[in-house]
Amino acid sequence: MHLRHLSVVDFRSYTSAELPLEPGVTTLVGLNGQGKTNLVEAIGYLASLSSHRVATDAPLVRFGATQAVIRGAVVRDGRETMVELEIAPGRANRARLNRSPLTRPRDVLGSLRTVLFAPEDLALVKGDPADRRRFLDELLVARQPRWAGVRADYDKVLRQRGALLKSAAPVLRRGGRRAARPAHVEGVDTASERESALHTLDVWDSHLAQVGSQLLYARLRLLRDLGPYLGKAYEEVSAGQSDTRVAYRSSLREETAGRIAAGEVPEVGELHDEVLASLAEVRGAEVERGVCLVGPHRDDVVLSLGDLPAKGYASHGESWSFALGLKLAAFQLLRHDLGDDPVLVLDDVFAELDTGRRERLAAMVADCEQVLVTAAVPADVPDTLMGRRYAVTLGSVTEVA
Repeated sequence: MHLRHLSVVDFRSYTSAELPLEPGVTTLVGLNGQGKTNLVEAIGYLASLSSHRVATDAPLVRFGATQAVIRGAVVRDGRETMVELEIAPGRANRARLNRSPLTRPRDVLGSLRTVLFAPEDLALVKGDPADRRRFLDELLVARQPRWAGVRADYDKVLRQRGALLKSAAPVLRRGGRRAARPAHVEGVDTASERESALHTLDVWDSHLAQVGSQLLYARLRLLRDLGPYLGKAYEEVSAGQSDTRVAYRSSLREETAGRIAAGEVPEVGELHDEVLASLAEVRGAEVERGVCLVGPHRDDVVLSLGDLPAKGYASHGESWSFALGLKLAAFQLLRHDLGDDPVLVLDDVFAELDTGRRERLAAMVADCEQVLVTAAVPADVPDTLMGRRYAVTLGSVTEVA
């Protein structure tokens, strides 16, 4: 798989830009702030419908414009597919595949697959659990696009259940006690309100368990499959033996969470029952706090080097190697699953690496079908990865002979 052409209109700093591409290595060179990362961000958005830099779509649209357009010509097995996205903050985004409108933008997922590594990915090691959860879920979708629908369903259930906990908390906290209302109505109304709130909460518990158990099961299987690739990638990047470990920290009850942390992957049915049991166990705390305390949204991935957690203990170089190892492991997993290469994007990465890691990384990606590299100065990129080169200056993209 490779991207043959990228076109953007009113995206970030670009009024418009055209970027012809080909298999092999393409390097975008330009000083910081000139627009290199904007182009690879557009490519990432085509593949995942999200940005690696911002959480909302509004910053992606050029100031003064009402919408941005990204088009990409994707070649796979000799066949070309045109993917087009219209980003319109405040309105529904639209998508087309080979010029045909799609009902949902997420129906384009799978047309282009990318693995992007950028300085922001250091948060995979040093950042919050949300960064690691997002990494897993985006890799799930790249592997099998149907998981985008499961994620959307889970987020919807979580919002609805959270809203219920907040709105019904006063009634549930009162329990059967009488509130300061007229004697002839207070007992009946309070009991009736509480019964209704409990019934509704039970319904949302069931929805959360049904969708949450599917997402949790998929994450656990993914992490199990990713582990062997991670160890190999870390060793190649760091040029040394190291005991890298990944473990899933679940919000379920202690016994099940311990089995999961040890690498066990329970079946979906068992996870469903465990989610329900765990929700029942923490219901009092949820009512008091008004938040959902159990489910995939509360989980984390623990990264370790030997017996020590990488977060807080790994050196800067080790943290970079771990984050890069995770992304290279994702690339290898997708290559194995799909039978072809995703597009590999290395955004301003080489400036952060020492000479040894630069050369080892270059050797590792030399056989990829398509590699896109951004750099502030050509000297940051090993000679073996220069390939086709474009100069990026103030939103202008020019090929360098």
